[in-house]
Parts: sequence; structure tokens; C-alpha cells
Amino acid sequence: MNKGVITTSVFDLFKIGPGPSSSHTIGPMKAGYDFLQRIQSIFLEEGTELRIEIHLYGSLSATGKGHGTDRAVIAGILGWQPDTVDPQAFTSLLQHPDSSYTVYIGNRTVQVDASSILFQKGRYDSPHPNTVIFKLLADGFRVHEEEYYSVGGGFVVRKGDKSDRQNPVVPPYPYSTMKELKAHLDANKISLIELMMANEVAISGLDRKTINRKIDDIIETMHKAVKRGLKSKGELPGSIRLRRKAPVLYAQAKNSASTSDSFMVFLNAYCMAASEENAAGNMVVTAPTSGASGVIPGVTYLLKHHYHYDKQKIREGMLAAAAVGFLIKHNASISGAEMGCMGEIGSASAMAAAMLAHCAGKNINTIEVAAEIAIEHHLGMTCDPIGGYVQIPCIERNAMGAIKAYNAYLIASSGNPNDQKISLDSVIKVMRATGRDMSKKYKETSEAGLALSATEC
Repeated sequence: MNKGVITTSVFDLFKIGPGPSSSHTIGPMKAGYDFLQRIQSIFLEEGTELRIEIHLYGSLSATGKGHGTDRAVIAGILGWQPDTVDPQAFTSLLQHPDSSYTVYIGNRTVQVDASSILFQKGRYDSPHPNTVIFKLLADGFRVHEEEYYSVGGGFVVRKGDKSDRQNPVVPPYPYSTMKELKAHLDANKISLIELMMANEVAISGLDRKTINRKIDDIIETMHKAVKRGLKSKGELPGSIRLRRKAPVLYAQAKNSASTSDSFMVFLNAYCMAASEENAAGNMVVTAPTSGASGVIPGVTYLLKHHYHYDKQKIREGMLAAAAVGFLIKHNASISGAEMGCMGEIGSASAMAAAMLAHCAGKNINTIEVAAEIAIEHHLGMTCDPIGGYVQIPCIERNAMGAIKAYNAYLIASSGNPNDQKISLDSVIKVMRATGRDMSKKYKETSEAGLALSATEC
């Protein structure tokens, strides 16, 4: 279990960027951008032959093609960043075998292309399965090298950094477990939202008005993805040739709006719409990852358009979801390469369950129970995308994760939360242990499980 208190910002957990994978796309793009900044001050003599090599290891190598990692590292060293990149320009990278791009390094330029990216299949001794190494060579000699670990949700750690925390500020209500968080609520007689907002002000350095505006921007980006996905038809990119289903489900939901289960059809449509947009490489929000970027967008869209919650209530729901996401990231992992899909969809489902419970006016005990139940029923879920594409079973898992979140909220609300035998902290410990025991074949490498049925597809 990690040491220290949680100092992650809400805007590090919820990040805007292109699909299909936060750990394979957003993280490597950020790493490439960081490498570009670090080599700018290096003096390179005229006449030397320059080359950039990008070595991908572990899961980044195994499923990097399907997840767009090759495009992501090129985009990063071109100076592109996830939250501002043009999705169409990003998708067009490396579309042709002879595509070549110019990288500017101080007084020199160097060309990069598909041959600059080396998919290393052998075993590599690394603290994380998502490892990328950038090298700058001059006349064949290494001038500069950086090693990065894409640890899930678009978070990146550079080798040699003493901490992956971007902000060392100690928040006013420091906690690392749900037990500690609840102790602050009791001792200070404050609400979960007040605690989260006060901590965010300290960690991000932003005022409350700006924080609310940025949360609104995140929600708007989520809902734009849902809306695009509900209208977009045809096949998703890749060799699977999977057709989008969200528009069909949405039409079915509208035609049966008077039936008792129509809201479930709507929720499925909303979640799959955002997830299909992610699979298409369009702009989504990590929630907490890109692979799970359909769950919370679908749930918030339902809360807005069916439950008619106002903007402030949904903002609060996002903060309640973040509280759970922070705990999982801090004490286990949100990375599919470490935890399997349990770390992605399981985390998103728990966050959404907490959101639903808070928006319904439930107390912190019920919020905790809802999140615990949601994780409990994702324990051991593998990450085995067919062909390395974030499509099968990923898209449908987003819809299922949202349905489980709703059910977890209902179960948590049906009894006395004090009767719950398993705490959220306990189930996160179990989650971490399960992820450690899980074979790497079932953790985003597409070497086992459903991924082996690719030939059938």
C-alpha cells in the first residue's frame, strides 16, 4: 500500500484526451512531450546524424498497435498534448508506411517515422508493465535517454523522480483511506463535498469558482462524447470491423420509453456511445481511464436528462466519485496492466455508485457501501481486448459497469449501511492482492481470455 496522503487533483483523475486508451495513448503522448522538453537545451553539433528511438515494453509493446501507442509517442515528440490535440490529425499519424515527421530540437531537426518505434517483445526488468524509453542518438551514440512508466489513467512517472505526486502541498484534510476520510467528516462536522473542495483548492491552487467551471468543462466534454456517439453509425477503426451499437440502442430506448426497464436501455446506450467514441480515437474524459470512459459519462447523462439533477448536484457527484477514485488509485491501481479490467471498469463502477448514492442524498456510510459493492463484483475481471483494440469486450463492459453501479447503489440504499461486513478499504486491499496474483496474460496483453477468440471474430 502506498505511503503518504492523497494529493491527486480532480483534474488529474478526470483528463480530456483522445481515445482509445489512457495508459497506451494519453500517457505515452505525455511522456513523449516531456522528453521533447528535456532535450531542447541539448547542444547538437551541425553535421552529426541524429536519430530518435522509442522503445516500447510490456503491455505497450503487446497491444500498442491496437491502442494507438505508436501514434501517441510520435504525437508527443511533435509537441502535441492530449487535451488540445486534433483527434483527426492524431488518427492520421502513421497511416502510410512512408509517413515521416520533423521534430525540432533547439538548433537542429530530426525525422521520425514508423522505424523509430521499436516494439520490444522480450522480457524487460521494469517496475511497471507499461514502459517506454526515448533515446536521442548522435552518430549512433546516445546523447540523452529517459524512461517512463504509464501507470494508468494517463498518469506518467519518469524514472528517477522521487515521487509521482505533482503537488507536494499537504491538504487541509489529509487522508489515505476511507476510514481516515470519515474521521475528518466526524471530527470537523463537514460534508464529503466540503472536504473534497477544500482539499482541491489546496492541491490545485485554484479558487472554488474556477474549480466548478473546470468540473463543468469535464462534464460537458463527457456529454459531447455521448451525443456524438448516439448519432454516429458505421464501423469502428481496426480489423475487427465492429459496428457501433449505441444509435440502435438509443432508438430502441426511445421507442419503448414507457416501459419499466427503458431507463436501463437508455443508460446502456449512453455508456456505449461514449465508449464507442473512445474506441474511434475521439476526445473523451478519463474516468478514471479511457478504457472505462463510458461509465461515468453515461451515468451523469442519465442523471441530467432523466433525473433532472441540476448542475451543482452533478458537480458534487463528480467530487464524490473522485473521492473513491483517489482511494483506489492510491491503495491499489486503476491500470489495466496492473489490475486487469477490475482496475478500470471496476474503479469506474465504484466511482459511479458513489456518485449515484451522493446525488440521491445518501450519507457517507451508504456512499462507501455502494462503492464497496461495485468493486466487490468486479474482482478478478480480466483485461483481454481482442486484437488489442479497446472494443471487444471493452465497450459492452462500460455499459455493464454502469448497470452494476446502479444496482450497487440500490443494494446499499436498501438496508442499514452499518451492517455492511466489508469496508471499502478492505475490498481495495483485496483488489490490490487480486491484481498482483493475476497472470500477466490477463492484464492488457491480449495473450489469453477473450483475446484468443480473435480468429472467431
